[in-house]
Amino acid sequence: MILRILDTSSPLCDGISRREWLRIGGVALGGLSMAGLGRAAELGALTGTGKARSVIVFGLIGGPPQHETWDPKPDAPAEIRGEFGSIDSATPGLRVGELMPLTAKLTNKIAVLRAMSTNDNAHSSSGYQMLTGVPHIPLSQENATPKPPNNAPTMGAIIRALRSDQGRLPAAITLPEHIWNDGNVTWPGQDAGVLGNRFNPWLMHCDPSSKEFRPPDLSLPDDLPPLRLDGRRSLLDQVNGHLDTRLRAAETDPFGLHAQRAFDLLSGSSARKAFDLNEEPDAVRDRYGRTRFGQSTLLARRLIEAGVTLIQVNWTRVKELPGGWDTHVKHNEAIKKTLMPTMDQTYSALLEDLEARGLLDETLVIWFGEFGRTPRFNKDGGRDHWGHAFSLALAGGGIKGGIVHGASDKNGAHVVEGLVEPRDLLATMYHCLGHEPGTEVLDALGRPIPISRGRVIKAVI
Repeated sequence: MILRILDTSSPLCDGISRREWLRIGGVALGGLSMAGLGRAAELGALTGTGKARSVIVFGLIGGPPQHETWDPKPDAPAEIRGEFGSIDSATPGLRVGELMPLTAKLTNKIAVLRAMSTNDNAHSSSGYQMLTGVPHIPLSQENATPKPPNNAPTMGAIIRALRSDQGRLPAAITLPEHIWNDGNVTWPGQDAGVLGNRFNPWLMHCDPSSKEFRPPDLSLPDDLPPLRLDGRRSLLDQVNGHLDTRLRAAETDPFGLHAQRAFDLLSGSSARKAFDLNEEPDAVRDRYGRTRFGQSTLLARRLIEAGVTLIQVNWTRVKELPGGWDTHVKHNEAIKKTLMPTMDQTYSALLEDLEARGLLDETLVIWFGEFGRTPRFNKDGGRDHWGHAFSLALAGGGIKGGIVHGASDKNGAHVVEGLVEPRDLLATMYHCLGHEPGTEVLDALGRPIPISRGRVIKAVI
């Protein structure tokens, strides 16, 4: 989402062409359109009485293991249960993996889903289903890319189609990067698909843990000359002063509003203030963890305070563990040294911080992954992909804490009770936000589509 302002065609007085001013291009998943800068969808309306005002998707991309997190199997053979034990939690009778001691103290605020299933064992296609609620065609298709027929809109795009953008920020943002397989192969299910690009969530490539962090998607690219804004009329006035009659025609009436918002983002505004993590006390930043993922999660909290409805925080790979949660090799070492300590610190910090600020009751937090890991270890001491039964967790935003919904078998391999499919998870999220699953939005061709074909998980509401 980088604003491009310079071109060689028909320049205005400052070398700014009308075409470039009107063309606000993007990177990655479709980028930022002029319409997207300043307006929400005309489609869909807020309905229902959901308690949540916002959602943070706490995305542990790569496939977090159910056995060492929410569904330990202490009575299973060693080759299944692994080397780590389980510990008591704040919820009587609920034991969680021993590597999440901070989270264990907060389970009275959390509903655990132990019977999630996509029946898909590939990152990209199982991830597509988790992000859209629609199974990929075909299942278990690795390195799948965004193209028909797999072009259902991602959850953030649905939110943008349902809700007005708040002030100068969109209703949905994804950070700090898109989700990709090795080779930077972008997963399907991360954009607006059939809804059209104007509903794409804003994608921010950033590292909020860096001392040099600034909101890159709300500023000019470094390789473009700076605009001389000081001591003159606003850029908006300059552009509007050179627009011809056609550009002022009725069909382009929204231009002024959206251009003003674009200019506000460039020149400084309250929206930009949300990105200034230096306003946070060091103790708060330390509590989240000074990692890219930890500081991105803190940024997510600031963005919901600024009015964004849905923030998706994607796990990012680190040099020491390039596979992230995809632990095909040395699973125990990876989760003990890096993955679980980071997750436990950041997740518990988020829940505690939201509660302290009086935001947890109105903020739904989804502990999220595209699938789980195999019950048995492979020859390399790793756990492989497993979409047949895995665990997720919900907290805040109208969710009933201190409960467990669903169950897997004695090995954590298959669902035996309380099956939850991705479409049900998304239906529940929309319900918490006040939108019933049967609510329809219009695709780019004007055809109505339901926001979800799932069922609300009433046991956790």
